[in-house]
Amino acid sequence: MGSIPVHTPDFYVLDDARPNDMSLPAFMVSTSRGFLPRMDPIAVLPDEFEPLESILQRMPVKTLSGEPGLLAHGKLGETVMAELPDLTEHMEKYKENLPLMNALYRDYSFLASAYLLEPCHMRFIKNEPYGLARDVLPACIARPIARCAEITKFKPFMEYAGSYALYNYYLSNPSLPLTDPSNPRLIRAFEHGLDPTSSEAGFVLVHIAMVAHSPQLISGVLSALSSIPTSNRPQLNSSLTQMLSSLKLINEKMETMWSRSKPRSYTSFRTFIFGITSQSMFPHGVIYEGVDEFEGKPQSFRGESGANDSIIPLVDNFLGVKMPDTPLTEILKDFREYRPSNHRGFIEWVKAKAEEIGIREWALFGDDEGVEESRRLWIKLLDQIREFRWRHWCFAREYILKQTSHPTATGGSPIVTWLPNQLGAVLEEMERVFEGVVKKGGGLGEEVDGIMDLVGRQKEMLGKEVRKFCEERGV
Repeated sequence: MGSIPVHTPDFYVLDDARPNDMSLPAFMVSTSRGFLPRMDPIAVLPDEFEPLESILQRMPVKTLSGEPGLLAHGKLGETVMAELPDLTEHMEKYKENLPLMNALYRDYSFLASAYLLEPCHMRFIKNEPYGLARDVLPACIARPIARCAEITKFKPFMEYAGSYALYNYYLSNPSLPLTDPSNPRLIRAFEHGLDPTSSEAGFVLVHIAMVAHSPQLISGVLSALSSIPTSNRPQLNSSLTQMLSSLKLINEKMETMWSRSKPRSYTSFRTFIFGITSQSMFPHGVIYEGVDEFEGKPQSFRGESGANDSIIPLVDNFLGVKMPDTPLTEILKDFREYRPSNHRGFIEWVKAKAEEIGIREWALFGDDEGVEESRRLWIKLLDQIREFRWRHWCFAREYILKQTSHPTATGGSPIVTWLPNQLGAVLEEMERVFEGVVKKGGGLGEEVDGIMDLVGRQKEMLGKEVRKFCEERGV
């Protein structure tokens, strides 16, 4: 199968992503593509789905031609009802082609979100509160998206990897790499995202650029785990160094968000990535017409969220970062269900394997040569998680908290306290590890001392900022 077994037959990571194999899911963990889909996403639908394609091309506020689209005039809903037939039967012809089914899932989830949230968008552009969204998804959208979700094992609503971000790009020049920032374009967009210079495009493409550096991270994790049975300290340190290099590149890509997507523009397209769960726009959920397994009962799904990405959860699980026992952590656990099933299985396997072989204990508290370097690298890896989560908090502060009073994030988590829950956990883990290794073996040098000084200052700063926003919003 072109895969690498690591100590156990219970999980395999592809080395060859097999981009031409249509029988495998679009998303499988590989050392060549990381958490990206196995091949570049399918952008063109079969002819049978032309009615869907036509509406999606006309849907954005600004179409590819630059002309105003259906969402600019609030005409999407009536166009769907007038023009879109139920195309579910045509899916059976392609159900064995899993990457194509993923493309159909992407397209129907884009249409579902736009259809449901269009009324909120029209109020938003008038500077009015979001009000209520549509609460019935017509059968011409509900039945196809439910069938796509069944086959691809996603939720029948927009998800980060399978739809909004990671399966939503094409290369304008196939001879150039994905990592060339001028090359990728969005396949689908809500607002101005078909223009590659827009804030919507920048927002999505920055996430893709980050995940493009995940193969090196995954290879490092696998190599580190395989170093334990032979107590190979040099291999462990080399693997941790590789992971550190990957995370630094990911954080560098994340930093480009400031230039590629402007804070004041974000709320304009954000309306369409809200979910149903815990949102005032959907007080009674959504009825999926014609979907027998839902039996006419209102459904509730979380919205698109960066919390669905697999990079930081992978490193959390490898390093053994423990989240606090809070209701916010329960939301975090729920988010785990909103990522590709193969990614989810891999992340869970890494957690179990790291605990089983005791990698944290050996890396930090072994007594062989090279252990001090392991300790330094371990803290530096935690520091990269801290840096990622601190940046995420800064983005939330500037892009959301200072732009809108809406109390919940797109995924349905509390906007003020959600990110600090995870950021606070890694800050505390860094203090716990540092205290433990200093007691065990002395200092780790000026660089680590500087990292820990920053941890103390950021912990105090975070507490003040959270209290301030909570007081302002009456939380």
